Amino acid sequence: MIKIRGLIKRYGEFEALKGIDLDVAPGEFLVVLGPSGAGKSTLLRCINRLAEPTSGDIFIDGQRVAGDSASLRKLRCQVAMIFQHYNVVPRLSVQKNVLTGRLGAMPSLLSWLQVFPCKDIAIARECLRRVELEDKAELRTDTLSGGQKQRVGIARALAQQPKIILADEPVASLDPKTSRTVLSYLKQASRELGITVVCNLHQIDYAREFGERIVGVSAGRVVFEGRPDELSDAALQRIYPGLDEGDARRSSPSAGMAEPALHQFALEEA
Repeated sequence: MIKIRGLIKRYGEFEALKGIDLDVAPGEFLVVLGPSGAGKSTLLRCINRLAEPTSGDIFIDGQRVAGDSASLRKLRCQVAMIFQHYNVVPRLSVQKNVLTGRLGAMPSLLSWLQVFPCKDIAIARECLRRVELEDKAELRTDTLSGGQKQRVGIARALAQQPKIILADEPVASLDPKTSRTVLSYLKQASRELGITVVCNLHQIDYAREFGERIVGVSAGRVVFEGRPDELSDAALQRIYPGLDEGDARRSSPSAGMAEPALHQFALEEA
């Protein structure tokens, strides 16, 4: 479903991605694991062309991704994004936020007027049902907890009816219980709907628990690729240079920490 060859991204003299080669199968739930600053977010932003690659090729469903406006519109209908900080519109209702995922499939006039056909409203309701928020459809989104806002983000991505979902650190600011809830909804939707998911994480336990395959990224390079049970101590050393056994335990969500840098979770209810 996704094929990447020789992907390089530079910001001035800084090379964020250093020749990434990666294949993602249709319907796969792939976790990209790595520390902050490893290049994970840049990788996702290059896939959906929020960042223009310096060089290299990206293919989606066999088609090379180009940078012209027609190609980008088609790409962004196929590829949905879930962000770390929710990116919901606080004053809109939960349902209206989810319906924004339908804008790319609507005629320009209707999308400008935000007049949604009944079929799109039905799609939004079904997506809210999948994340168990149907009863909150008419509430303003700013009344929800952080975990609920992220579930709105998942529902909005599903409403787009994409082939691919790119999730950029979707649980970085959530507590462990809420994080597992959010990742479970995302993985269930992937399995049931056949959506390919590329999910950036920096939590080792979550990568092992939810990833069907893990790609480890460090300093802009792929340094590990394999099944969760192949994520050995040696592999973790390549992904997190200098990480010792004690650091690995402290990076575990069960220890209440988000990553080896020891960023605290913001505790929020699901």
